[in-house]
Amino acid sequence: MLELSRLHRRFAGFQALDDVSLDIAPGEFLALLGPSGSGKTTLLRILAGLDYPDSGSVLRNGDDFLATPARERRIGMVFQHYALFRHLTVIENIAFGLRVRPWRSRPSRSEIRARVDRLLRRVQLDGLGTRYPTQLSGGQRQRVALARALAVEPDMLLLDEPFGALDAQVRVALRRWLRELHEELGLTSIFVTHDQEEALELADRVAVMNKGRIEQVGPPEVIYQQPATPFVCEFIGKVNRFSVRRHAGGFAAAGWMPEGDPWQGRFTEAVAYVRPEQLRLATPSSLPAWQAHLRHIYLAGGVAHLDLHVASLDLALEADVASEDLSRFGLQLGMELRVAPRSVVMFPLDGKGEPLSEERWIWHARSPVPA
Repeated sequence: MLELSRLHRRFAGFQALDDVSLDIAPGEFLALLGPSGSGKTTLLRILAGLDYPDSGSVLRNGDDFLATPARERRIGMVFQHYALFRHLTVIENIAFGLRVRPWRSRPSRSEIRARVDRLLRRVQLDGLGTRYPTQLSGGQRQRVALARALAVEPDMLLLDEPFGALDAQVRVALRRWLRELHEELGLTSIFVTHDQEEALELADRVAVMNKGRIEQVGPPEVIYQQPATPFVCEFIGKVNRFSVRRHAGGFAAAGWMPEGDPWQGRFTEAVAYVRPEQLRLATPSSLPAWQAHLRHIYLAGGVAHLDLHVASLDLALEADVASEDLSRFGLQLGMELRVAPRSVVMFPLDGKGEPLSEERWIWHARSPVPA
């Protein structure tokens, strides 16, 4: 178990880490997700022994991990831009970490070669060992970098946006292959990325970071469906945002009103978020809804993105439906639709207009009806 407790790190007036605490279980695949400057790479560098916090602690099975020299931490690290030695062959790059060990812990030449050969097969680069990095594709170079990290037989694998320099199709193939490799080896893997789709697809848990702090940690489905803060709502996936205000009958936004009030009258205004796939397009007249004008339809493979305008809110909304449902609903440009959320995440606003994350309300429609 790796226990990070109250880590702080500051660089020349910039707070890179601000009271970060996190537990990482053995064999877990954890994604550190956030925008540039959120602190995720700083956290990874501290674990790798390339940087140190100003305060806080990191314990590994109860021992002070920060006091362990970097070369003794049994860590493999993979960087975004490969960091391969251009003058060395694939075999020599993979073997590098073994050959520079002190002679007491250095394997024999035959052991090194046998280990490299096994890794070449594992990362699907058989027959390419004598090539140089410039003779490989981007995806192949990233596999070499990963094999080099695995050659030292680490307990923990640290990956700093390893697929950031690759095109989309190669990224998808490599990240699925990486997940399979992680499960096969049983390593603890910590993956830094700003790509939310990558994090949600790969990780057992996702830690969403913003301005040096962890906003939420949890399984991908919880992060997506039950965001803990407005930042997580807006950073993870697509979302529609609107305001709700208290009226005589409860909270409402134009013609739509959620049932109930968990805040029992303590707040008068809230900010609300609804995912595009959670907008119901054909709401019965017996249920509260918005009148929406269908302005555009954007087809993206199997999904159709609908651009809706709700005049009563003076707001543009996006709804997602399966492309095959366009004909089922008879959707055409210029149509008027009755739309309403199936599920909404709401945060009340304090007296200064700031959302209160600790008072989050996840509302679900009580009586599901066909879309």
